[in-house]
Amino acid sequence: MNKTKRKIFETSMKLFAEKGYDATSIEDITATVGVAKGTLYYHFSSKEEIFEFLIGEGVKLLKNSIEIKTEKLDKAIDKIKAIVLIELKVLVKYEDFMTIVLSEIWGSGPRSVLCKNYVFDYIQLIEKIVKEGMEKGEIIEGDPNVIASGIFGFTCSSLIYKMRRGKDINIPELYAEIEKTFLRKLKR
Repeated sequence: MNKTKRKIFETSMKLFAEKGYDATSIEDITATVGVAKGTLYYHFSSKEEIFEFLIGEGVKLLKNSIEIKTEKLDKAIDKIKAIVLIELKVLVKYEDFMTIVLSEIWGSGPRSVLCKNYVFDYIQLIEKIVKEGMEKGEIIEGDPNVIASGIFGFTCSSLIYKMRRGKDINIPELYAEIEKTFLRKLKR
């Protein structure tokens, strides 16, 4: 991705997270980036295309990180621990991205459907690992969908934790607390 496209991408992500998709105009994006509309349209045909690109790239980054970290691990519980740690890191580093996904997931419009599809696909990746752990007797019996959705949900709720504290998240501390109060209870 060239420098201008990256700047449009990053600026759009920040504006969508702060103002919301509907309240962000192409003019807002071009003014903040400092480019003409023609330059923006050279890289993206519409605000919708920017949004779709942003969501697709963010989810791809998350999934790739998880695949790389979990492929070398044998035990399902270790894979789940790795997923939680990666999710926390992504949440902190790409908070704007997660804010967009979580705010857009509700509803039935095209952006909501897009976000739901990506989130549900991602949760299926976790669910597959949970099922594998149950089959090997490493993880307690239960509904894999509930467990996978819960893993995604409690890591995403870390944004609420951050808002309540009013300061940045200490990833190692938060991870240790999640491991102590939730993850260890999954282990058989």
